[in-house]
Amino acid sequence: MKRPRVLLVTSLLLIVPAAPAQRPREHFAHAEVLYDWVTNSRGDRLRTFTTRPKAARGKVPAIFFVGWLSCDSVEYPAGETDGFGAFLRRIIEQSGFATVRLDKPGVGESQGTPCEKADFQGELEGYQAAFDSMLRRDFVDPGRIVVIGLSNGGGVAPLAAGNHRVRGFVALGSWGRTWYEHMLELERRRLTGARKPPAEIDHAMKIFAPFYDLFLTQRMTPGEILREHPDWRSLWYDAPDGQYGRPASFYQQLQDLNLGVVWSTVNAPVLVIRGTADDVMSRADSAAIADIVNQVHPGQARFLEIDRMTHGFTINQKFHAELVSIVMKWMNDCAMGTHPVCASNPQPGQACRTCLPERSVDALPQMSTSPASHNPLSRSESLRFLFPRRSLGRR
Repeated sequence: MKRPRVLLVTSLLLIVPAAPAQRPREHFAHAEVLYDWVTNSRGDRLRTFTTRPKAARGKVPAIFFVGWLSCDSVEYPAGETDGFGAFLRRIIEQSGFATVRLDKPGVGESQGTPCEKADFQGELEGYQAAFDSMLRRDFVDPGRIVVIGLSNGGGVAPLAAGNHRVRGFVALGSWGRTWYEHMLELERRRLTGARKPPAEIDHAMKIFAPFYDLFLTQRMTPGEILREHPDWRSLWYDAPDGQYGRPASFYQQLQDLNLGVVWSTVNAPVLVIRGTADDVMSRADSAAIADIVNQVHPGQARFLEIDRMTHGFTINQKFHAELVSIVMKWMNDCAMGTHPVCASNPQPGQACRTCLPERSVDALPQMSTSPASHNPLSRSESLRFLFPRRSLGRR
């Protein structure tokens, strides 16, 4: 009589569904991670990651990160798997600041519009909602916030902050011109890096110029353009409805932006950093941000180039650790105003041109500083730009 009961219990145990596997999470020695959600007007539910220093007492300064273009998560549970992750994780561990990150629609745990169909406006609304959410945290000092934009995020960093005042902006490997200008220069650099004959490059650029006008300004998809111009098909290397894994509307909305206006309205210290081996964002792309800011507020922005550093913050395939030191020093001295010159001046933004001297970090003797237009490249760019979009990494 007992044996059937045992079999019955065993059978019941076998049909109980297993608990879902726990999602891998980040772990930091000096910070705890808080998880939350924000939404945009499309109804997308977007995951936010807020870190709070474990040693924090009372309110602390905060960093708001504006991420890259590609459909990759800003969460790094497996550790420093690339240069962007190394930078994020080390800033979180070492800065003593609270930090906020957002996964764009369709990435990681974020729900709603698939990333490959999500436009820029919906993504921007997510950043703005996350920024507002950050200000409601009781441990965040709303008067001491720095915005750090990585790659594409650096160019649009002021938009993510909305109308909120911040203490400074950092743009890493970013852009400050029209997306049309960026793409034409990138296409020439890509073709040159592929060692195409000069005559072939010239021919291709005469096609790419009207192609990107139709794509970005006339708001056609690549597929629509190629149906009207079938002889251009051999030059197009990406999808018929978008590029680099994002829809055509994403880039058309980037082209609609006037970054001259966006950055002209910034009245806070700005640090722009680019590696000379960056094969995604050119010197002209990045330097434009500092040039715009300095035209309106002379001395407010600094442009630094790090010799041989790639778009992914690596030199010789290793993360360039000094980048973290540069950014943290600038945040504390200039944005937070702890440098003696900044602290004694009633307008720290104006004084902060002295906070980051010509030799800002002794370990980087080959670093150049703004004004960007007066500095020749210290070396030729390393051009490893390939056709497949996955080769781009984070943009």
